[in-house]
Amino acid sequence: MNTATAEAPSTDRVIPHSPAEDVLGIAVGTLVTSFGLFLINTTGAVTGGTAGLVLWLAQTVHWPFAAVFALVNLPFAVLAWTRRGWRFVASSVLAVSLLSVFSLLHPMYIEAAQVNPLYAVLMGNLAAGIGLLIVLRHHSSLGGFNVVALMCQDSLGWRAGYVLLALDATVVALSALTAPFHTVVLSAAGVVVLSLVLVMNHRPGRYPVAL
Repeated sequence: MNTATAEAPSTDRVIPHSPAEDVLGIAVGTLVTSFGLFLINTTGAVTGGTAGLVLWLAQTVHWPFAAVFALVNLPFAVLAWTRRGWRFVASSVLAVSLLSVFSLLHPMYIEAAQVNPLYAVLMGNLAAGIGLLIVLRHHSSLGGFNVVALMCQDSLGWRAGYVLLALDATVVALSALTAPFHTVVLSAAGVVVLSLVLVMNHRPGRYPVAL
C-alpha cells in the first residue's frame, strides 16, 4: 500500500466559511469596493453596473436616484429570492448596506484632487473587482447585475466576469449619450480591468467554495 497516497489530504473536501467569516468577508469586500468606487468617482468617469444604469435612468427621467434604485433592484431581489433563497438575499442586503455606509467614509479622510484620472480609474476598478470577488466568495452579491451574472454562471456555465463585462459595456454605451468621449473611453478601459479580475478568479469549477 502506498502510504504517501493514504496520508495525503483529500483535495475534494470543502471547508465552508462560518457565519462570522462570511460577515467579516462581506465587510472587507464592500470596504475595498467602496474605495475603488471612490477613486473612479473622483475623475467623473462613467460608472458601470446597476449603479451606473440607475444614475443614467434618473438623469433621463428626472426622478430621484433613490426611487429609481429601488425600482430597478426590486425585480433582481425577487429573482434572487426565487432562484437562490432568502439567505443569499439577506447577505446581499447586508453587502449593499455596508457599501453605502463605507462610501461615506472616504471623502471625509482622503483629499483626491491631485489623483491622475488614468490611475484613479484603472486602480479604482482593480480595487472594486477585488472587493466584489471577496463578496462573491462569501455567498453574497452587490445586487442588480451581480444576481444576473451569478444566475447565468449557475444555469448556463457562463463566467460571471464575462456577463458583468457585457452588462457594464451596455451601461457605458448608454452613458456615452451624455458623457464626454474621453471619459467614456477611460471608463470602458476601467470596466475591462474589473471584469478581468472576475473572469480570472471566479471561474466555475476552479474554486469549490465559490458561488
